[in-house]
Amino acid sequence: MLPGSLADLAGGTRHVDVDVDGSATVTTVLDGLAVGRPLLDRRIRDETGQLRRFVNVYVDGEDVRFDRGVATAVPDGAVVQVLPSVAGG
Repeated sequence: MLPGSLADLAGGTRHVDVDVDGSATVTTVLDGLAVGRPLLDRRIRDETGQLRRFVNVYVDGEDVRFDRGVATAVPDGAVVQVLPSVAGG
């Protein structure tokens, strides 16, 4: 699931289905999302494959930064949300 600010980089869609095997991780899901969407991938991950500082990723509502980061397991049927951080003042 993508917010509007990233949906433009995914062809205008906010929901993208990514087929992965049973041992999926956040990396696997993001690799699938990146296929044909290199600009979107660069907005989400840095050149080392890690999440950018201003991007939050949730697996079924749980922040992956408090789990194993991009190595966090993604169970079959899980919802992965990619959200840019919001700053204000």
